[in-house]
Amino acid sequence: MSKTTEPSYRIRASDVPMIKKRIRLGEYLNRIAADYDVNPGRISEIKNGQKFADIEAAA
Repeated sequence: MSKTTEPSYRIRASDVPMIKKRIRLGEYLNRIAADYDVNPGRISEIKNGQKFADIEAAA
């Protein structure tokens, strides 16, 4: 049985302010990742400034 997989959602710059706000508020990275259908590593990259470092968190 072959399994076809769709690629995960690609985080856009417009998603980042809210993601950073949720990180700042202490939400678990895996929960944020699940909401965007991405690997928690992608959220960790945002948290650590490896991706989208120039974008501020939402107020």
